Amino acid sequence: MRKFVPVLFGLGGFLLVAGLVAALWAPGRVEKTPLDVNSTTRLSGQAQKLNTASGQLESNAVKAVSITKADSKVSDGSVVSFTNSSCLVIDTGNPPACVDGKDPRLVSASTDVFATNRATALSVNSGKYLPSDATPHQGLVNKWPFNAQKRTYPYWDGTAGKAVDAAYKRTTTLRGLQVYVYEVSVSRAPIDIAEGIKGTYDDSKQIFVDPRTGTIIDQKDSQQRALESGQKVLDLKLDFTDQQVAANVKDTQDNIKQLDLVTRTVPLVGIVGGLVCLVLATVLLVLRRRRA
Repeated sequence: MRKFVPVLFGLGGFLLVAGLVAALWAPGRVEKTPLDVNSTTRLSGQAQKLNTASGQLESNAVKAVSITKADSKVSDGSVVSFTNSSCLVIDTGNPPACVDGKDPRLVSASTDVFATNRATALSVNSGKYLPSDATPHQGLVNKWPFNAQKRTYPYWDGTAGKAVDAAYKRTTTLRGLQVYVYEVSVSRAPIDIAEGIKGTYDDSKQIFVDPRTGTIIDQKDSQQRALESGQKVLDLKLDFTDQQVAANVKDTQDNIKQLDLVTRTVPLVGIVGGLVCLVLATVLLVLRRRRA
């Protein structure tokens, strides 16, 4: 027993310190946007697009691909820089992810460069992380912060060219994963339909977010673009594909398990185990002294 008591005191102290360090230090270290992001998001839907020859809207199935990569060369411990390329094409003739400008199946294609704070997920506009010609962003862009709240967040709308309100509306479940639903609404925002052609933009969007990691699990978008005369040139309904949602749920559930292990399980085991060892060692020490 004489040898056992010091071992228990040492083990208890070690576990308690480890648990407290994990509880206080781990969340700030692991609840950050990774620097190795390389994600591909696939969407599908329907689009009514103006045929300039006939002056009529033509309805077609469409698909979209959005590729987002982190630039680790300019990112650091606080901020991560991203490049994004997006392409929307008419889904006929088994088109590739994107086509060139001469292909009539092309609806739109764009590239974007932005940076966000790794903890808050809010935009950062600094020449340290962005090229000089980068468009300044505002609000959230490609994810929500870790431990997202049931409130309104500023959310970047690249078409409108400004941050709009993303308001929490409800909580639901997607494939067993609890998510928060945020809604975005844009009404008659002035935009350029094409070079030298002014128009307006309306959008209604639902964004399904895992609150633990801030990951966007699903998105349902309904947008319309029209000329100043009121002539509609595009009516688009676009959602994440079922396969994309399933993949997002699986990846997020795996990430949640890893986060919970580091930020909850390890601190709990350390603190509780350490206290138990210290209490047991103290009891044994008292009993030994009484016997003596």
